Amino acid sequence: MKIPLSYVARNLWTRRLTTVLTAGGMALVVFVFAAVLMLDAGLKRTLVSTGSWENAILLRQAAQTEIQSAVTRDQASLVETLPEVAHGPDGRPLVSKETLVLIAIPKRGSDKPANLMVRGLPAEGVRLRTQVKVVDGRMFRPGSSEIVVGRAVADGFEGTGIGERLRFAGREWTIVGTMDGGRSGFDSEIWGDVDQMMQAFRRSAYSSVLARLGGAGEFEAFKARVTGDQRLVLEVKPEPLYYQDQSRALSNFISYLGVALSVIFSIGAMIGAMITMYAAVANRTAEIGTLRALGFRRASILGAFLVESLLLALAGGVAGLVAASFLQAFTVTTMNWQSFSQLAFGFDLTGGIVARSLAFSLAMGLVGGFLPSVRAARLEIVDALRAA
Repeated sequence: MKIPLSYVARNLWTRRLTTVLTAGGMALVVFVFAAVLMLDAGLKRTLVSTGSWENAILLRQAAQTEIQSAVTRDQASLVETLPEVAHGPDGRPLVSKETLVLIAIPKRGSDKPANLMVRGLPAEGVRLRTQVKVVDGRMFRPGSSEIVVGRAVADGFEGTGIGERLRFAGREWTIVGTMDGGRSGFDSEIWGDVDQMMQAFRRSAYSSVLARLGGAGEFEAFKARVTGDQRLVLEVKPEPLYYQDQSRALSNFISYLGVALSVIFSIGAMIGAMITMYAAVANRTAEIGTLRALGFRRASILGAFLVESLLLALAGGVAGLVAASFLQAFTVTTMNWQSFSQLAFGFDLTGGIVARSLAFSLAMGLVGGFLPSVRAARLEIVDALRAA
């Protein structure tokens, strides 16, 4: 005979205090586990969504980031002539020649400066970033000392409001707009006219070239053409893949740290679950003997106590996930180790994270409840009834 599930649920309700305490410990572990996964997912979503699979980015060979790269004017002009490059309604090639530099600005409420990326780009570069919208003010005018700032910059740094001025590269720049990058990395950048930026920073070469291709299937042909041209000593990547590489170092750090913390906390949670289940076995010895006398097999006793532990863990897992879901309202700002600039990103709860978190909680319940369940199943009928 099998023990009804209602019997298991009533036992958990009878021991409400220990149930809540044990489930709370598991909920804390699941909260930490889910928070780390959400942070990593938010980082990847922010950087990968920065690019478009229709765009290809060209950098100097062996350059890991745009900051380290240099593309000469001749090389940039040659890219515009390649047949795989798409053209706009006006017949001009959809190519953006850009420069990228780092500046230091104090954060709000702090005297310590933090690095921000300043991107100089032409009008074509703005059109290629379709996810970027100006939400306050307007876009900068080509040929002027005007700049627009990302939403994360406007929210987190001093002197970045519309109408205020930032001084860098020996010049004052007027902020004329705030842009929303759709939770992408552009929210953490400052944009201005590429020619003005090149002059101010005394740059003779671009940092990168972004090209819109005729279609996603054109990338391999475009890459082969660039690689085979001795005048173009450049490396070509799909734009999302480039930004995905930018997240690798920080993503690995978050993942390793999160796994270490989760393992440490889960050991405590499993010990707590084990103590709770051992106490349940000790308090219900006579009850277990009665169940055995009524004809319930050892396997049924084992299964009932194991299900009880799993339900306890599931309750903790659900509570931990509910608490973790509120983290989506927060934004984290930290340094991207690849570009050495500030990057703002949020927590992202996905279906995969929900499944992994619940599986993690059930694994804790299984490990924590297995030995007490085995002990309950091994009790002899006579010894159990005598204990009453």
